[in-house]
Amino acid sequence: MRTMVRKLPAILVAVLLALAVPLVVAGDPDMLQDICVADLKSLQGPLRVNGFPCKRPENVTADDFFFGGLAKAGDVYTGNPTGSSTMAADVAALPGLNTLGVSMARTDYAPWGGVSPPHAHPRATEILFVAEGTLEVGFVVTAAEGRTNRLLSRTVSKGEVFVFPRGLVHYQRSVGGVPAVAVSAFDSQMPGTQAPAAALFGAAPPVPTDVLARAFQTDAGVVETIKSKFTPK
Repeated sequence: MRTMVRKLPAILVAVLLALAVPLVVAGDPDMLQDICVADLKSLQGPLRVNGFPCKRPENVTADDFFFGGLAKAGDVYTGNPTGSSTMAADVAALPGLNTLGVSMARTDYAPWGGVSPPHAHPRATEILFVAEGTLEVGFVVTAAEGRTNRLLSRTVSKGEVFVFPRGLVHYQRSVGGVPAVAVSAFDSQMPGTQAPAAALFGAAPPVPTDVLARAFQTDAGVVETIKSKFTPK
């Protein structure tokens, strides 16, 4: 009993410290002022920060907080092997988002098979709203019920919502007879997008062919054929 009494204050301190720590860790740092419109021109100079420097307040206009790019449907047919097209409303397109920790994107899909290939957003969770059509969506969890790399997938129809946790590989595919449209929201002004296929087979300098051959348990010729499909950017 005496031992429990002596330990109780330490336990209370630990609980209070745990309660004092924020339970939600944001993808972007919290803002410290009303606005900080990204000064994209300064990127040509020596200044580099985790984000973008601010425009001088007197140079800020309402247009810094406006972007009309999501109003127009993307071309999912012309020279488009995936049958999908994405337009991002992130800080690069909408400077007023700087330090606000949010962004959006519109993705259009061709009927019956237009796909947003497997990819991940390293800095953001994505919540997807289907505005038109029907999508099959899914993401791969690293561990669940003792299994690794488990796919969680389902169909999402017009008016419905699906969430992709931050950093997990996911995809969307149109499964209806009409074009599909989805609008995504992210908890980062620059969520980032990394597609495993492009990252591995289109990297510059290239990932060594023998590394990929061993990783995918195939031969070098197959790897080189796949690499030829991805032009380094």
